[in-house]
Amino acid sequence: MAMMPKRVKFRKSQRGRIRQRATSGNTVAYGEFGLQALDRSWITARQIEAGRVAATHFLRREGKVYMRVFPHKPISAKPLETRMGKGKGDPAQWVACVREGTMLYEVGGVEEGIARQAMVRMASKMPIRCRFVVRRHGGV
Repeated sequence: MAMMPKRVKFRKSQRGRIRQRATSGNTVAYGEFGLQALDRSWITARQIEAGRVAATHFLRREGKVYMRVFPHKPISAKPLETRMGKGKGDPAQWVACVREGTMLYEVGGVEEGIARQAMVRMASKMPIRCRFVVRRHGGV
């Protein structure tokens, strides 16, 4: 089963638009290395899960993979070959609204070279450009 919220206040949401850069969730917080989004986009629950599976398969249960995004937004779709009208379609998928600068995944407990290779595999599953980020300890 794909990732989705346990419950939501409203079953169907409007599209909205993603503006500006991420002001929170844009630094490496849990692991030592991170995958940061360079574009703004919707990322589906299936894409998020595909990135996680690719990383855990490559790491062979070594280290830890942290997912920093969760699909909270329902996207509705009408069935194919349906005439116009008759209201809004049912929720078809769940997406995460990702701003540029958002940290998508983090990896900890492995060397930098291995983490970089795992992040390349994760980035290939994403619909946007991403970059590899190393945690900055302390400093001003």
